[in-house]
Amino acid sequence: MNGLNDRTALVTGASRGIGQEIATRLAARGALVIVHYGAGEDGAKATVGEIERGGGTALAVQAELGVDGDVERLFAGVEAALAGRPLDIVVNNAAAQPAGPLGVTTRAEFDHLFAVNVRAPYFIIQRALPLLRDGGRIITISSVATRMANPAQTSFAMTKGAIETMSLTLANELGARGITVNAVAPGATRTPANDSFFEAPGLAGFIAGSTALDRLGDAGDVADVVAFLASDAARWITGQVIDASGGLFLGPRT
Repeated sequence: MNGLNDRTALVTGASRGIGQEIATRLAARGALVIVHYGAGEDGAKATVGEIERGGGTALAVQAELGVDGDVERLFAGVEAALAGRPLDIVVNNAAAQPAGPLGVTTRAEFDHLFAVNVRAPYFIIQRALPLLRDGGRIITISSVATRMANPAQTSFAMTKGAIETMSLTLANELGARGITVNAVAPGATRTPANDSFFEAPGLAGFIAGSTALDRLGDAGDVADVVAFLASDAARWITGQVIDASGGLFLGPRT
């Protein structure tokens, strides 16, 4: 299934995990993909290499998010990669990980979370809008943490709640241009980057047993949802949070 031929896409945090899978999915459907990375240059090169081996086109752009000048640096690379072409798809995937529960989170950790997870996507969208073609797609990765009470992820969940509100309001603002704005909320998603986390005794089994579809998710499960939202088939979906968790913690399983 192609369907994204002649489209251009920016995927942040595409050097590993879910972001890497999203980038390869969009490229496989025909999009030119700008692979953003922060510190993972080798991973970004691997993403570009995988796309090129599959017959696609990709370019890597480096910018550390959450610091002064981050969006300006990112879009200097984006505009160079686009070479005058418009942008069609923006996927805000890059995110800082949970800093811990209320009792241990420092002010610096809290500020970093919001700088990467909220401020950066907001201003990436602001900066992308003049480049974004009418009928474009904006997709931001949220988390099921927004619908569950997990004391270890309070500040992280707060950032993702902000992303979901942003997506709702921007969908209403940008709809006149035919631009759809949605969020995708993964649950427990096993990737090479976090594989060791799920090796804790009993953890993988507990999470699978708490998931309606009875298994852990993988990056491809999430990437396929993003690819759908980026396609013409999703043209009538906007302002939504799509749960891509396999039904994690929907309720007691009998």
